[in-house]
Amino acid sequence: MAAAVTAAVSFPSSKSSTLPTRTSLICPERITLKKVYREASASGRVVSVRAQVTTTEAAPPAKAVKHSKKQEEGVVVNKYKPKNPYTGRVLLNTKITGDDAPGETWHMVFSTDGEMPYREGQSIGVIPDGIDPKNGKPHKLRLYSIASSALGDFGDSKTVSLCVKRLVYTNEAGETVKGVCSNFLCDLKPGGEVTMTGPVGKEMLMPKDPNATIVMLATGTGIAPFRSFLWKMFFEKHEDYKFEGLAWLFLGVPTSSSLLYKEEFEKMKEKAPDNFRLDFAVSREQTNEKGEKMYIQTRMAQYAEELWELLKKDNTYIYMCGLKGMEKGIDDIMVSLAAKDGIDWLDYKKQLKKAEQWNVEVY
Repeated sequence: MAAAVTAAVSFPSSKSSTLPTRTSLICPERITLKKVYREASASGRVVSVRAQVTTTEAAPPAKAVKHSKKQEEGVVVNKYKPKNPYTGRVLLNTKITGDDAPGETWHMVFSTDGEMPYREGQSIGVIPDGIDPKNGKPHKLRLYSIASSALGDFGDSKTVSLCVKRLVYTNEAGETVKGVCSNFLCDLKPGGEVTMTGPVGKEMLMPKDPNATIVMLATGTGIAPFRSFLWKMFFEKHEDYKFEGLAWLFLGVPTSSSLLYKEEFEKMKEKAPDNFRLDFAVSREQTNEKGEKMYIQTRMAQYAEELWELLKKDNTYIYMCGLKGMEKGIDDIMVSLAAKDGIDWLDYKKQLKKAEQWNVEVY
């Protein structure tokens, strides 16, 4: 943008009357004086300046760099993709639900030889063997939350573990349908090979703050990322991380024979009673004082006031993993609690998400 302006400039007394013919001023807009005309006045040395001015708008301020509250430094994402996957071997594959449980869940450990570094809260993809009969192409990958800490179940950073429920159901035609990838994984034998991709995901990474309150809400195999958290917190020693906050786990399952990793969690509670709280919600066996089935939101409702007070603190983090319907049940609890303080829960939840304090991975 160019404009013609006239300005009066006064100088202190001096023997020299020379004025530079080009002057640049440092300011948000750059001004260039093109031509100069000098005039003497009876009252002293006053110069009338006529100049062509070129202005350049200042560059917009740089965006502030967001500093994540999570352990994101050095996180590896998508090292292995479907076109160049990693092939691991099965080291262990064992059923971890009782024989009378409604469905089978298996815990499996695969070798990675340290070639697939991951963090607690990430996922990996699995490409099952075989061809999809619908299109004649290889099966597509399925994502599974990692159930082991970054060190792995053997503590050498050379394995990765999954927690997988075998999917079997009857369709509308009365036919038995088996989930392709879950059945492939649950049927694997030690020594077998598995094609993997990843790791992926940053949504469920642990917070940096070792003094944080971490509330974990899981249904069924949604327990996987929280097992990885809890192993790091209570079963391992790290030079750069020692958990001294509060970890509170809510696990919802249909029957007590479906409780996953129960013995591990109870050992953690014995080891760190001041830092770990554990609550189970067994829907087919437990009820509340009203006789209602004990779902995860039903159990949480018993601690509603305490949970709401925790959610007001800026070092409380909520992590949710499992069946999609669980989030609505938890919203229903929080709406009325927030309203007592004149707070709109859904708006408040958006603020928590923005602050990385409300983390959800449901399916």
